[in-house]
Amino acid sequence: MADDSRDMKLFWACFIALIATSFGFIVRVTVMSDWALQFGLSETQKGEIFGVGLWPFAISIVLFSLIIDKIGYGLAMAFAFVCHVAYMAIVISAPVLVEQGISGYWALYIGSFVGALGNGTVEAVINPVVATMFHRDKTKWLNILHAGWPGGLVLGGILALAMPAEYDWRYKVGLVGLPVLLYGLLMLTCRFPVNERVAAGVPYREMLRQVGLLGAFLVSVLIVFELANVLTKFAWITPNETPIATVTSPVFGEVEISQSQGIKFGISLAISLLFGFYTLSLGRPLFVFLMLIMMPLAITELGTDSWISDLMKAEMKQFGEKVLSVDGGLRGEWVLVYTSLIMMVLRFCAGPIVHKLSPLGLLAASSAIAAVGLYSLSLATGIFVLLAATLYAFGKTFFWPTMLGVVSEQFPKGGALTLNAISGLGMMAVGILGAPLLGNIQDREVDRALSQRDQSLHAQITGEPRPSLFGTYRPVEMDKVERLSTDVQSLVKETQELAKKSALKTVALFPVGMLLSYLLLITYFQLRGGYRPVELEVGSSRASH
Repeated sequence: MADDSRDMKLFWACFIALIATSFGFIVRVTVMSDWALQFGLSETQKGEIFGVGLWPFAISIVLFSLIIDKIGYGLAMAFAFVCHVAYMAIVISAPVLVEQGISGYWALYIGSFVGALGNGTVEAVINPVVATMFHRDKTKWLNILHAGWPGGLVLGGILALAMPAEYDWRYKVGLVGLPVLLYGLLMLTCRFPVNERVAAGVPYREMLRQVGLLGAFLVSVLIVFELANVLTKFAWITPNETPIATVTSPVFGEVEISQSQGIKFGISLAISLLFGFYTLSLGRPLFVFLMLIMMPLAITELGTDSWISDLMKAEMKQFGEKVLSVDGGLRGEWVLVYTSLIMMVLRFCAGPIVHKLSPLGLLAASSAIAAVGLYSLSLATGIFVLLAATLYAFGKTFFWPTMLGVVSEQFPKGGALTLNAISGLGMMAVGILGAPLLGNIQDREVDRALSQRDQSLHAQITGEPRPSLFGTYRPVEMDKVERLSTDVQSLVKETQELAKKSALKTVALFPVGMLLSYLLLITYFQLRGGYRPVELEVGSSRASH
């Protein structure tokens, strides 16, 4: 365990850098309604902007994990700092860029992309650094480190929500500069440790073998599909959408698999085969299984957090007016601030809880609580909104850092790569699948409900079908709604609010699947004599239990 002042100074620098990443997240949540109004964004477009603020994280975290031991942590943090500054500059300039003929959607999309690259680089550094500093108590200290994420949501959320309504949203984006400047200055004075894998003399290829062909496929297929999607949006490539197969799902109905999707799958497979040929490894089965669990875990936590303010907007308004007697009610963002405050406090107290339950026991219990909390949120009204949000907060608190702790404890030979590959996969799952999925569910549910209630109104206010990863959808065009009578506008608003809440019921299925998976892992380790961390001896590549 690190015990001198220089080590703790580095820890707090890492902590503040993580706060900077969550400032960007909460600010995006608080200004999304302003962006939608000013730039005419649909629910799916909002989901795509939420998503691009997350999935590029994976590109930088995975790439830097491959080279970070060679280039050094300091250079990586300098890159993160530049990305965060560029994010603020691009997004704040969005209205000016619109005047120059550039789409507001694309300005926000590109700015969020750059910011996410910076976020991924931050985590590519801080996770292995803290795991190395506290190598005998990894899960506890990774939980404390990741208290910085909800801590930033609380602080950034309060600062953003405290700004008067008449303030331009660009002032809120400028808040991100506070922790960015602070971590930039602190990192200049810090000395970074040698990674645990490097100190133990574990070869570079052995690190790659922990991920192997299967792990590489999970990462590459998401990156290739999303990069191709971005290139298509920019009209740099024209995909062949000729159907080659049709898949029927209970949620999306019939979804056609196109020729271009088949090509993207083939490219992903080729990359994975090359990685597998170099490493001569399929990947550690346990690690691949943890990667699969990480996808619903990330969607449950961050995917829901991306939408929670919008989903609970109507309920928080009523709660503020009827229960707290606040004129105009409360903004939906307060749900995220409140749940983040609970997370921050609990993560600082993670040590005794992990010791009592074990990491896998804690993850199983958290999954059960999160499932009940999300389902309760979909039904709650009045004071029960606060109670359901509390339950959801307790459930999601330990997900991310405890998973990192399990990976770091079980696969120390994987060094920075295994630790950060699973984080990158989680962020991609949220950005590519989770946030757009929630937006798409809402658009489809509104489309279905309006069609059933009033077909003529439905035809009048919905736009042309738009493509998405989950099939085509028809969005409600709010400029058309605003030209209708007040009664009709109320009908549309009521339908949209019901659709938003119903999305939480769908998300509640993810932690149910996670619970079953963790119970399987607990059984697996019990058959092996119980859960124990794997330790590396300094100067030796041998691992012992």
